[in-house]
Amino acid sequence: MFKNRAIVFILLTLLIDAIGIGIVFPIMPDLMNRVGAGDTGQGAFWGGLLMAAYAGALFLCGPIVGSISDAVGRRPILITALVMLALDYAIMAMADSFWLLLLGRTLAGLAGATYITATAYIADISSPQEKAANFGLIGAAFGIGFVLGPAVGGIAAEISIAAPFWIAAVLSASNALFGYFALPESLASDKRRAFGKRDLNPFKSILDAFRLPGLAVPLLCIFIFEFANMVYPTLWAFWTREVFDWPTLYIGLSLAAYGVLLALVQGGLMPIFIRWIGDFRTLMLGMISALIGMIGFGFTGSVVALIIFLVLAALSDLVPALITAMASNQVNEDRQGVVQGVIASLSSVAAVLSPLVMTGLFQNSVDAIGFYFPGAPFLFAAVLVLLMMPLVIRLRGYASV
Repeated sequence: MFKNRAIVFILLTLLIDAIGIGIVFPIMPDLMNRVGAGDTGQGAFWGGLLMAAYAGALFLCGPIVGSISDAVGRRPILITALVMLALDYAIMAMADSFWLLLLGRTLAGLAGATYITATAYIADISSPQEKAANFGLIGAAFGIGFVLGPAVGGIAAEISIAAPFWIAAVLSASNALFGYFALPESLASDKRRAFGKRDLNPFKSILDAFRLPGLAVPLLCIFIFEFANMVYPTLWAFWTREVFDWPTLYIGLSLAAYGVLLALVQGGLMPIFIRWIGDFRTLMLGMISALIGMIGFGFTGSVVALIIFLVLAALSDLVPALITAMASNQVNEDRQGVVQGVIASLSSVAAVLSPLVMTGLFQNSVDAIGFYFPGAPFLFAAVLVLLMMPLVIRLRGYASV
């Protein structure tokens, strides 16, 4: 009974985290307009800064939050994070200045770093035979949240721009109360460890991992691809508003459809492709899909073409999972946790830097003074994918099939 209740709480927490990430995407142009961030190009730039602040807080605080939970227990960290999320959503709902939004997104990044703590909680209460299935539930919760978030954001924004945030605030606060009264601690006091200075450095593990034999190429590929692929969540709302003049509802529903496509690719098509053509050819399929999709979005002005290229963009999500598996094949079992942590950190660094670069390009490409070409960031992303092709070809020997 205790274990089932705890798992339900953790899954709800992660679901709310994912909804909170996705709920902002479709309403970002209207949100920037509310705080006077300027036209679409300027709004995209300031929106990119918000995304970078979230990812930066997540990157810097993720290892720290995880280490604190090892020292004081999981329960207080998880409940505190939910309270912080509720506060963040309330700030976002009422903010009338960019700096308040920035504060709210930074708080959300701090709270979002509890993914590590939530995963550790599941590990604490799961037997070795249960871990794979329970970690699969974590992935499912996040996937559902990434579908629901944009849909809730797009639909609720039809009521008011603040409505999605108030919905998320109520969800977070309710789950915090549920956890306070129903969630037991999972980490016994005799299994806790002291919090030290080494726990404050998120960069050390990245540098150490690049020094391990065989890891430099896949890690570099993951970073470049994640940097390029961030063009979608960063600019989708602003690009569709600029090119198609879509309202928030259409933006939210299209992002939700993209989430469904990602789930189909990851959960359904990827195992089939791997069985039919092997790891490396499936990786190349993802790379080619990414390249064609990004070039297509760079030039398209048709909704029909957009739908076709959206499918290709979803197929490109084959790439990170396969490169991650190839990196994992290069190290022993006692290094698996380190490698997965470093991959997550590299993805976070890409999520800090890419929005700043992509929104800057977009702003310059839609500025009335310069050359009008709103698809420029997608073509830049395509160039990055093309340049990493020689590195990807070197991964042929890393594949398990």
